[in-house]
Amino acid sequence: MERWAERATTVRVVGTGIMGRGIAQVAAAAGLTVQLADARPEAVGEAVAQIGGMFGKLAAKGRMSAEDAAAAEARLVPLDDPLAPGDGLDLVVEAVREDLATKQRLLQGLENVCPESTVFATNTSSLSVTRIAAGMSDPSRLAGLHFFNPVPLMKLAEVIPGARTAAWIPDALTELVRRFGHTPVRAPDTPGFLVNHAGRGLSTEALQIVAEGTARPVDVDRIARDVLGLKMGPFELMDLTGLDVSHPVLETIWEGFHYDDRLRPSDLTRARYDAGLFGRKVGEGWYRYEDGVKQEPAEAAPSVVTGSTTSVVTGNTASVVTGNTANADPLPPFWITGPAPDADRLAAVLAKAGVPVERGPFPSEAAIVLDTDGVVFPHENALDPRRTVAVDPTGGFERRLVLTVHPGLDVAVGKAALAGLAATGLPVTVVGDAPVPVSERLLASIVNVSCEIAQRGLASPADIDTAVRLGLGYPFGPLEWGDRAGGERVLSALSAMFAGTGDPRYRPSRWLAHRVALGMPLTVQGTTPADFA
Repeated sequence: MERWAERATTVRVVGTGIMGRGIAQVAAAAGLTVQLADARPEAVGEAVAQIGGMFGKLAAKGRMSAEDAAAAEARLVPLDDPLAPGDGLDLVVEAVREDLATKQRLLQGLENVCPESTVFATNTSSLSVTRIAAGMSDPSRLAGLHFFNPVPLMKLAEVIPGARTAAWIPDALTELVRRFGHTPVRAPDTPGFLVNHAGRGLSTEALQIVAEGTARPVDVDRIARDVLGLKMGPFELMDLTGLDVSHPVLETIWEGFHYDDRLRPSDLTRARYDAGLFGRKVGEGWYRYEDGVKQEPAEAAPSVVTGSTTSVVTGNTASVVTGNTANADPLPPFWITGPAPDADRLAAVLAKAGVPVERGPFPSEAAIVLDTDGVVFPHENALDPRRTVAVDPTGGFERRLVLTVHPGLDVAVGKAALAGLAATGLPVTVVGDAPVPVSERLLASIVNVSCEIAQRGLASPADIDTAVRLGLGYPFGPLEWGDRAGGERVLSALSAMFAGTGDPRYRPSRWLAHRVALGMPLTVQGTTPADFA
């Protein structure tokens, strides 16, 4: 089947929903004749008109010539019957609803009307390719070809061989994906394939942070965006995808990997799923939506607790208003501890804002203690817990400051600390104390889950990074991100969480532990037994 992808001229797409239309669009734009079919014949005409309209818009924007747009539209061929004779078909892509029996019946029927040379592909996002193929007379003809929504913009496709897929087909589909202008990655036929599996690192840890009361969903989202640099926070993403979709995926992947604690979901999603709080599509999820616009709670506002006996906050700030009264007294000094250069960087940010900073081996009795380790307990110094808070150094104090408070903190001291940080002009998020800051917990989980994917040999390090970066919009692939943050730092965060909570969800992957011990990058496969086969 050499050069199959180059010679392929005709594809049939069965299912004209949003995914089927997207696949048809990129295939027609790549020069293939595209037959469109659907169980509802009227849906086919709607799809052809919509795709043709998209070609017209691209031509109007100068992204393709008018001639190319017209030619691509002319390559769309509507069919009245998905099981119409398939003479000359190189490929059939099914994009019907996510139901095993439905897909198996369709493919059985297509086998009877297509020549033996036709390749079959399923765009399933959650079902086993091997199980779908088991209903076919010849399961070797089927592979997974999972595109992402919207297909024309999400330039990634997972190529997923089933247990009995012919050896040449994955390579042929890989080349065809490149012909479509997309980036192919080889993914395993395991729950979640590659992208959705790797994505559990962020969502499950975000849910754990909220479930334990460390932060609210909006706090986690703000930290994910402003500190880690994600385009969307995990709760925003769940609302966009819809909890009716993401909750079953969370449960299915966890179950599929025999209840691996690293992938453990949360009881929070089950309750919200049962309540129908699916997100943007129904107007309420983790956020409320009015006319499709997210209603986000206001940022933490500094205020003063009056009547406090704590001398540290006798007189608070010149810039903070309590009720309708502005207090013109100056801030108390802030004594900063923690490793360089983080402590020096935070001191400079505060000093630039006019906040008094005190340096030296021990704080005075009037100082608020800021620990730039990002956590309050455990700490190396014998600090008074009533006046000690922490600031997360992740992100370099550039876009957001994250203030950590704890049960033993004097509330008035905490409010004064908030006021001082707010004086920098940066937004401030207040979270509860834990063995590791929120941002590091999210990042460590993202990296650890992908390290385990690599450890199991489910995908190559390069494919893991490419798939997650393109499929989830992360600023870096997770293994590259781990290298940038430092493998030792990631391992330390996981070890601290495991020691502090006893929760096996923080068990470090052997891939991570080995490479830290050997001084190797996380992105490098290294020597394996296969090198000696």
